[in-house]
Amino acid sequence: MLTRKQQELLLFIHERMKESGVPPSFDEMKDALDLASKSGIHRLITALEERGFIRRLPNRARALEVIKLPEAYSLSLQPKRGFSPSVIQGSLGKTAPAPAAAKSAPSAGDGSSVSVPMMGRIAAGVPISAIQNNTHDISVPVEMIGAGEHYALEVKGDSMIEAGILDGDTVIIRNSNSANPGEIVVALVDDEEATLKRFRRKGASIALEAANPAYETRIFGPDRVKIQGKLVGLIRRYH
Repeated sequence: MLTRKQQELLLFIHERMKESGVPPSFDEMKDALDLASKSGIHRLITALEERGFIRRLPNRARALEVIKLPEAYSLSLQPKRGFSPSVIQGSLGKTAPAPAAAKSAPSAGDGSSVSVPMMGRIAAGVPISAIQNNTHDISVPVEMIGAGEHYALEVKGDSMIEAGILDGDTVIIRNSNSANPGEIVVALVDDEEATLKRFRRKGASIALEAANPAYETRIFGPDRVKIQGKLVGLIRRYH
């Protein structure tokens, strides 16, 4: 049996991961539960882990996996569908024709994965200038994606580590040219730099916010940033 606060935190983590594919920060959890300090969040997470509802991934400052929900909510474990992230190509980061759509999700019994084009690397740190052409396709679990066109990118850098995104991870992006504040996006800056950051608005300007205190939030005029897609999932390989 979970306490009310334990259940609230578990459901908050679950809903955030359905929406963005990554767990919330400890500050976001503290604010969501109206707690005075992050120490209370640490205690709640420890209790949830001991009860088998979540798992902390090793060697990570912040990485959580929801294993199960309270029985009354168990049917809601399917990931949320319906995000929406044209893709960047070439050394100048020019917008390429949209990649071929990921194959339609198979019906039950047809398999458990779909094919998504791997389009190269994306910077999660100091922006890099090139996302290359489609190099190959990768298989992605059906439940990770919804309707629309998707592509995959390899993450380079550590600016999003507190959003659970590490150097070498593969992110799954849904094609979109718009985003809501707080969403993690592929952003093209000045038609040259491609970067993975959290999208914010600062008045009439656009802020690209890192999830690592070592990196500053970068502010741009709205004409300098083009949204190229939104994060919907992440794949990690352990060696």
